[in-house]
Amino acid sequence: MTRPLMPKATAVWLVENTALTFDQISVFCELHKLEVQAIADEEVAIGMQGLDPVRGGELVLEEIRRCEVDPSARLEMTKAAIDHANQQKKKSRYTPVSKRQDRPDAISWLLKNYPELTDAQIGKLVGTTKPTINSVRDRTHWNSPNITAQNPVSLGLCSSAELEKAIVLARARSGTVSAPAPAPVSSEHPVATPPVAAVPAEQPVAMPPTSPSVSDDASESTDDIAD
Repeated sequence: MTRPLMPKATAVWLVENTALTFDQISVFCELHKLEVQAIADEEVAIGMQGLDPVRGGELVLEEIRRCEVDPSARLEMTKAAIDHANQQKKKSRYTPVSKRQDRPDAISWLLKNYPELTDAQIGKLVGTTKPTINSVRDRTHWNSPNITAQNPVSLGLCSSAELEKAIVLARARSGTVSAPAPAPVSSEHPVATPPVAAVPAEQPVAMPPTSPSVSDDASESTDDIAD
């Protein structure tokens, strides 16, 4: 459930201006029931100005009246307030203080390796602003001499899935397509080799016929020896 923008101040207003039970207020404001009871007993939040959720668009008066009649009912925030809270959650990206000094290194790495990424995408990945990105790009950042390009995934500023999604989207927009990697060779499917041309069998060499003159001379010489 989405909590109010200022839950404790909202609880103060609901305690002072409605007949809702402590349990109903605690569920809506995501506070402990004993804390709501302490607000009613003026043990905590002393002097705090209550925040009207009806004027803020988080509740409608009819919803409060419905829950006042039925103590088992639960307050439901308006759809507009829920949509606004979800949009703020998507836009905001908190970067721990210990990681903020690493953002220029991550920006430098992204600019160097993936120039197709837009400033908005880089800002969303590492949680930075466009002026910071431009200062790193132009080398006008106050710490430019010490900036070393480092992968934002290894620095813990974003996940590999988020980085891959941003790269795919940027390449689709710019029409850049990376060369496909060669398919791995699997031992289960051996690569077919081209057929070897058949070598014709050796034919016997035909001997030339015996010359008639040679055979006649040979026969005559044999006759002479016989005589």
